[in-house]
Amino acid sequence: MNVLEVDLSALFVVAVILIWFMIAYQFVLTVFGYINYVRSIKEKILADESTIDFPSCTILIPAHNEEKVIGDTVQAMLALNYPREKLRVIIINDGSKDQTEEIVQRFADSDDRVILFNVPKGEGGKGKSRALNLAIPKVQSEIVAVYDADNTPDPNALRYLVTQLILHKELGAVIGKFRSINKNATLLNRFINIETLSFQSMLQAGRWQLHKVATLPGTNYVMWTHLLRSLNGWDEEALTEDSEMSIRLYEEGYKIKFIPYAITYEQEPQEWKVWLKQRLRWVRGNNYVISKFWKDLPKFESKRVAFDLLYTLSLYYVFFVAMIISDILFVVSAVGLVSMSLPGPYTIVWMMAFVLFIFEIILTISYDEEDTFKNIFVILLMYFSYCQLWIYLVLKASYIEFIKKEKHTWDKTVRFDVKKKVK
Repeated sequence: MNVLEVDLSALFVVAVILIWFMIAYQFVLTVFGYINYVRSIKEKILADESTIDFPSCTILIPAHNEEKVIGDTVQAMLALNYPREKLRVIIINDGSKDQTEEIVQRFADSDDRVILFNVPKGEGGKGKSRALNLAIPKVQSEIVAVYDADNTPDPNALRYLVTQLILHKELGAVIGKFRSINKNATLLNRFINIETLSFQSMLQAGRWQLHKVATLPGTNYVMWTHLLRSLNGWDEEALTEDSEMSIRLYEEGYKIKFIPYAITYEQEPQEWKVWLKQRLRWVRGNNYVISKFWKDLPKFESKRVAFDLLYTLSLYYVFFVAMIISDILFVVSAVGLVSMSLPGPYTIVWMMAFVLFIFEIILTISYDEEDTFKNIFVILLMYFSYCQLWIYLVLKASYIEFIKKEKHTWDKTVRFDVKKKVK
C-alpha cells in the first residue's frame, strides 16, 4: 500500500513561528520577572521599615457554602498585622445552606471587626460579582480588600498591599501572590502549583516590570473604595470579574501593581472534574471579556498596555492554535504522512523551543524554591498531559458559548477539609 504523502511545509513553518513567538515573548517576561523578584526583595525591606499612617480598610469575603474553610479564613484575617481600629472583615453569606452563617456569627459575637452580611433571600447564589456588589453599601472605609473564602494570607500581606497603594498615587489596585496550600496532594495539584507559580512570575511580575501592567487575580488585592464606586462595582455578567475589572481600571488611566511578597494561601482542585469546571468558567469568562473590550483596546493611549492586555486575553487561543498544530504534525509525521520540502534545521528549531519552554518554567519556579528534580520531571510530564487538556477546554468552552449559547452561571469550586486532606 502506498503511503499518502502530504506536503505540510507551510503549516509546519506557521507552527514554528507561532510557538517561537510565544516562547520568545515569555522568555522576555521570565527575564523581567527575575528583575522584579530581585527588586521586590529590596522593596519588601523598605515596606517593613515604613511608618506610614494606614487608612481604614474593609475586607470583603464572598462565602457560599464554605463551612469547611471559612473558620480558618476568618482567623487568618483577624491575625493580620494591621491597625485593629481600622480593619473590618465583612463575610458575605451568599445563600449558604450549610453552617457558614453560624460559624461566622460566632466570630462576629466575639470580635467587632467581623461583620456577617446575609444576602437577602432570593438574591443569593448568583455569583461572586453579585455578592460583592451587594456588600459595597456596607463599606465605610477608604480601601477595599478582596479575598476568597478559602484564603489564609500571611500576617503582613494586607499591610504590604496597602503600603504600595498609598505610596504610588497612579495605582488603582495592588495585587499579591497566591500559593497552593495543597500543592502536593495529588499529581493534578503538582501540575497546578507549577502552572500558577510560572504564570505569576511571567504574566504578573514580568509584565509589571516590563509594561507596568498586571491583572487582578480575584483574591488578595486592594482597591480605593471611591474608585470602586465610580466604576459601579463589578460586572455581574462576568464569570471572571477580576479580568473585566482590570480592563476598566486601565481605561480610567490607573495601573495595577503586582508585589510577590504579599502572599496568601488557597486551595486548588484535587479532582479533575472540579478542575475542568473551574477552567471552563475561566475560559468562558475570558471570552466574555474579549467580546466586551476588543474594540476598545486600540483606543488606549498606551499602545504597549493595549498590546499586552490583548495578548493576555488571547493567550488561551494562541496557546490552543500552537498546541493543536504541533500535535497534528507530530502524529502525521510519526506515521509517515508528511514530507518536508523545506531546507533548514526546522525540526531542531522546534525542539529548541520545547527545551526553552522547560527552562523558563524551571527558572520561574526557582524563585519559590520549587525547582526540585521531582518537579522537573513533573514539568516534562505536564507538557504531554496537562497542557494538552487546554485543547479540550477551549473547544468545549467555545461550543458552550457560541453554539449552545448557555447562560453565564457561577459554578463555585468545591472545597475540602484542610486538616484531613492536605498532604
